[in-house]
Amino acid sequence: MFASKLPNVGTTIFTQMSQLAAETGALNLSQGFPDFDGPQALREAVGRHIAAGHNQYAPLTGLPALRQQVAAKIKRSYGRTVDADSEVTITPGATQALFCAIQTLIRPGDEVIVFDPCYDSYEPAVNLAGGHCVHLPLTQPDFAIDWQRLSDALTSRTRLIILNSPHNPSGALISRAELDQLADLIRGRDLYLLSDEVYEHLVFDGAQHASVLAHEELYQRAWVVSSFGKTYHVTGWKTGYVVAPPALSAELRKVHQYVSFCGVTPLQWALAEFMAACPEHVEQLPAFYQAKRDLFCELLTPSQFSFSRAAGSYFQLLEYSAIRNDLDDVAMAEWLTREHGVASIPISVFYQAPPKDLRLVRLCFAKREDTLRQAALKLCAI
Repeated sequence: MFASKLPNVGTTIFTQMSQLAAETGALNLSQGFPDFDGPQALREAVGRHIAAGHNQYAPLTGLPALRQQVAAKIKRSYGRTVDADSEVTITPGATQALFCAIQTLIRPGDEVIVFDPCYDSYEPAVNLAGGHCVHLPLTQPDFAIDWQRLSDALTSRTRLIILNSPHNPSGALISRAELDQLADLIRGRDLYLLSDEVYEHLVFDGAQHASVLAHEELYQRAWVVSSFGKTYHVTGWKTGYVVAPPALSAELRKVHQYVSFCGVTPLQWALAEFMAACPEHVEQLPAFYQAKRDLFCELLTPSQFSFSRAAGSYFQLLEYSAIRNDLDDVAMAEWLTREHGVASIPISVFYQAPPKDLRLVRLCFAKREDTLRQAALKLCAI
C-alpha cells in the first residue's frame, strides 16, 4: 500500500452533511449553494451557445469576451483597470484557481499563513506543494485578524498569506484600513497574497467590499480569486476566475494549463453574454441576499440560538450553548440533522485547533423563502 500524500484528508464535511441531509430528509442548509436557479436569461443563453456550436476548447486563459466582461466589472466595482489579456484568467471553479496559485508559488519548506477558521481547500493544496500552513486564529467573537500575532508569525520562510473576505464561515469583512495595515506589515518582505473573494458582492448593511483589487500596493503581489457560481447562483457550473498582475498571471497559467487547460466553453459564452446585457445584476446582489439574511434572522429571534447578523457571504452562524452545551459542534450538527431535520456545518472543521468552548454551527441562507421559513420553524421548536 502506498503512503498517502494527504493522510489526514477524508471526505469533506460538506459532502458528509449533504449526504446525511439526503438520507434523513432534512432541509439542507449545510453546503453553500442556492436551492433556486440562476437568472433565466443566463440559463437560456447556455442552450443557444451549445446549439450555435460553441462546444470546443476555449483558450487556456478563457474566452476573450468573458475576460473583457470581468475587466469591465472590476473597473466599475473597484476603479482598477486590468488588462483582460494579461491579468484575467478564467478557471473551472474558484477552488481550481486557489490550487493553481498555491502550486505556482509554494515550494518545499515554504510557510503559508492562514486564518482559522479557514476554508478547507487551502491546506491540502499547500501540503501537495511541499509547504506548511501556519494557522492563526481570528479573534472572537468578531473573527478579526490579530495583528500582533500575524506580525510575530512572519519569518524568512513566509511566502504567502491567504485572505478571505467576505469570510467563510463567519461572514466577517476585512476593511480598507486593515488592508493598509497589512501593506505596512509586509512592505519590503518577499511574500505574496492570495485573496479569496468569492463572496465579493454579498456585503450587507451599506458596507463596501474592500477588495485587494482596489489596493494598489497589495495588488502588485496578489492573486485575487472570485466565482461566477456564487455571483450568478450557478455553483454547479464550477466557473471562476483569478486576477493578478501580468507576471503573476503568466506563472499561474503555466500551472493552470496542465491542471484543466480551460473551463467549459458554452458556459463562458453564456456568462459573457449575460454580464454584458445585465451589469446591474451584481449591484442588486447585496439587497437580494440581505433580505434573505434578515428574514432568516427575524424568524430565528424567538429561538434559543444566539447570533449576530452576518456582515457578508450567505452564511449565518448560530451559537447553541443554551440548547445543548453538552454537545460539541460536530455532534450538534448531526443531532440537528437527525432529530430536528435541519442540516448545518460545524465550525470546528475550519480550525487546526478549535477552541474547546466552541458552540457554533453555520447555516446557508441562500435558499427560497419557504425553505428558510420551514428551517426556522424547526429550529424555533427546539
